[in-house]
Amino acid sequence: MAQAKEAQKLVANNKKAYHEYFIDETYEAGVALHGTEVKSMRMGKCSIKESYIRIENGEMFVYGMHVSPYEKGNIFNKDPLRVKKLLMHKYEINKLAGKVAKKGYTLVPLQVYFKNGRVKTQIGLARGKKLYDKREAIAKKDQRRETERDFKIRNL
Repeated sequence: MAQAKEAQKLVANNKKAYHEYFIDETYEAGVALHGTEVKSMRMGKCSIKESYIRIENGEMFVYGMHVSPYEKGNIFNKDPLRVKKLLMHKYEINKLAGKVAKKGYTLVPLQVYFKNGRVKTQIGLARGKKLYDKREAIAKKDQRRETERDFKIRNL
């Protein structure tokens, strides 16, 4: 049989993380969910805007990931802001724990998506931006937008 290509369906994207942090490295981790949470995610009902990741006792957990209750689920619905466990190899978690112990690093979820029927999250090893870094990023974005607009006008 031929190898099936990897199908990815984006559920949630954390644009705010790119504004607030410098993303140095990215990793992929599975998310341990219950049945109705998976059904809700398939419908795109997930938010990771205010979420963050902590490493406790050699395990990774994501806090603040909001998965809306599945409307057709009754007593089986879980708390929307329940702490969810992230699934990674032990050596990867230990490597990340060592990097987070350094000053200024934190772990933030960047994306949540389905990959081959499983819920995955992209994790970013991030350093916080200062206010002047954010202003600089906004100025670069505005300048790029202006040059694109000028280029478009010239080529009409």
